[in-house]
Amino acid sequence: MNDDLEISGDLLREVTRLYVRAQRSAANCCATTATQCQVITELASTGPIALGELGRRLCLEKSWIGRAVDTLVADALAVKRPNPADSRSWLVSLTAAGQRRHKALNDQLVDHAKRVMGKLSAKERATVNRSLGLLLRALRDDAGLTTESCCAIPSTQPVAASI
Repeated sequence: MNDDLEISGDLLREVTRLYVRAQRSAANCCATTATQCQVITELASTGPIALGELGRRLCLEKSWIGRAVDTLVADALAVKRPNPADSRSWLVSLTAAGQRRHKALNDQLVDHAKRVMGKLSAKERATVNRSLGLLLRALRDDAGLTTESCCAIPSTQPVAASI
């Protein structure tokens, strides 16, 4: 069993490493850094969001998220507006140009995934899809990925107060 778990871990790390590298290459075709790609993708799925919450969802420190958003704002891909619910924070959202960039990025990433999966037979794709679904569920259930400290998946467990 331990050998199986070690092999699974090795395979998962190698698949992740190669896939992320290939996805970064695809994103670079749209003149977008990996961090900008993450921000654009999150903004496209959430709509306007507080800058701090965006950083928490992406597990990025305040300075990183601030620089990434400021660059997107300078490139007219995103806008920052005062948060009406909290005058100490900003809401960030995509502009029309940012939405077009998201579509271009998404199209590139989907094309890449299709090329990769197209190398497999229909039966193999079905097996991979089932396996990825199981892996996604396991990752979401993993205690390390559901902590409030760093995760895009909201925790359903109350967080103990720190002293």
